[in-house]
Amino acid sequence: MTKLTVSLAGVDYDRTRALFDGTVGIKGCETIPVAMSPEEAFHRAFRFQEFDITELSLSSHMNTLDRGANHYVAIPVFPSRLFRHSAVYIRTDRGIAKPADLAGKVVGVPEYQMTAAVWIRGILQDQYGLRPSDMHWRTGGLEEAGREEKSKLSLPGIDLQPIPRTDTLSGQLASGAIDALITALAPSCFGQDATIARLFPDYRAAEEAYFKATGIFPIMHVVGIRRRLIEAHPWLAVNTLMAYQQAKDICMRNMEKIGHLFTTLPWPVEELQRARALMGHDFWSYGVDKNATTLEAITRYAHEQGLTSRRIPLDELFVPSTLALAKV
Repeated sequence: MTKLTVSLAGVDYDRTRALFDGTVGIKGCETIPVAMSPEEAFHRAFRFQEFDITELSLSSHMNTLDRGANHYVAIPVFPSRLFRHSAVYIRTDRGIAKPADLAGKVVGVPEYQMTAAVWIRGILQDQYGLRPSDMHWRTGGLEEAGREEKSKLSLPGIDLQPIPRTDTLSGQLASGAIDALITALAPSCFGQDATIARLFPDYRAAEEAYFKATGIFPIMHVVGIRRRLIEAHPWLAVNTLMAYQQAKDICMRNMEKIGHLFTTLPWPVEELQRARALMGHDFWSYGVDKNATTLEAITRYAHEQGLTSRRIPLDELFVPSTLALAKV
């Protein structure tokens, strides 16, 4: 029987490596893996739909799904998760010592709809009482000028404007044109300018406290499959989910091994044990049931922040067959 040939794009993480090196395949498919940064994968997927299976920004997926403009349907695989307290940078000469001090300040963000920013705004509101409308928002490229939102936004009550197309957000933070910056990548001015610091200097302590209080390990990305492929081959959704799960299982087994280290750090096994002590054995789980609290939070934030017209139910967010897997 002829196999279905599919292209697969995303980051070659340790948890996805078995898919990229061919150790794990998607049953029924001949897979053509193409490793790249998430920024490139998102741009090529949302703008040009170049790949059959691809890593997607969760917030942008929700936005396109809400508008009925999604060329991809998602499965509950979460290749990127990250606590985001580390992602808020401030000027120390603007009287910003705590989250509430951001009220009235000008805050830059590469894209207002980017998932990291959705999480940070939600955390600032839930944990510190700071609403998105309390700040002035500016968008643009972090290090390269001219970046734009993936899709147009209409946000009544929010002061959202692009910076000049010749400027960068890192440059604006360094010059003082903006007071703070939310970015997944550290700006180049950080570490070079003494007036630039993190809002949460001990971000690990803040993130561990946040997890203890909420049980949330923020999800950044999902895996999308071209809609027309799922319509033609419904089996592809679950088979892809199972392949990603198998790749992650291999990664976790390797991380547990102490006879020889798979990670270029001196104590990765102890670090894994520390994470499990705080977050549970399967802290990087796939599937909806184990991640319901986290997913309910991000769908609420997307709606509250005007990125979706409604709070998207979880059974609409993912391919239905991936929500009810067979059990032995």
